[in-house]
Amino acid sequence: MTDDLKEKLRSIIADVAELDEVPDETPFKDLGIDSMMAIEIVSDVERQFKLTIPEDELADLVNLEAVYQKVKAKLGG
Repeated sequence: MTDDLKEKLRSIIADVAELDEVPDETPFKDLGIDSMMAIEIVSDVERQFKLTIPEDELADLVNLEAVYQKVKAKLGG
């Protein structure tokens, strides 16, 4: 499930940001992902995985690895 989860998240981020690659540790800002795209990514992640990420936790989601760790924790992993 772990690798599958990360790949699903990578796909969501790549689709929203129209990117071919989303490295695990590269900051979203360095990938050209702005705040509006970040909101769309979080919304898509919440919908796909049926979870809620509180607004005060959004600033922590700086790259794919951070999103992965947050979603994994929320899913009980």
